Amino acid sequence: MDFRTKLKLTKHERYYISAGTVLVIFIIILQFVLFPFLGEKKKVRRSIQAKEQTLKELVSLSSEYMALKENSIDIGKTLARRPGSFTLFSFLEKQAGRSGVKSNIKYMKPSISPNRESYSESSVEMKLENITLEQLVEYLYLVESPDNLVGIKRISIKQSRGSPEYLTVLMQLVTYLED
Repeated sequence: MDFRTKLKLTKHERYYISAGTVLVIFIIILQFVLFPFLGEKKKVRRSIQAKEQTLKELVSLSSEYMALKENSIDIGKTLARRPGSFTLFSFLEKQAGRSGVKSNIKYMKPSISPNRESYSESSVEMKLENITLEQLVEYLYLVESPDNLVGIKRISIKQSRGSPEYLTVLMQLVTYLED
């Protein structure tokens, strides 16, 4: 016997069954083909955006590295021009004498810390007591020397306890030495 003869369906019933079958096939295609494809497409877009951001950061870091490398070459040239007998301690002491604050030095503590590549950082912690603002400005003008690569890393300035017109200064000065 034929399937059609066994089931007698009206034209409307066959239409509903066909529409239902198409709907089920459409839902299966959506669920197992289209939705996973769209989900993967979103993941790929997010991944591309993350990679683009990483690339931008790498380009930025690369340019920063090149600038630092150029600066390192400049440091090498400056160090080569500096006298071989240069020490930060003696330089600071000499400038203290020139500015008239040598007698106000409470202490000077030198230290050397190894740095990266071929340079070490030499620093001196220095305390000056009972100096005027003018003396401090003159001393700072003399010690901050780009020609000798000397700079101030930290500075703390307080009024002296007994005399408010005088200052107590604690500072750390640094320079670089070739290894």
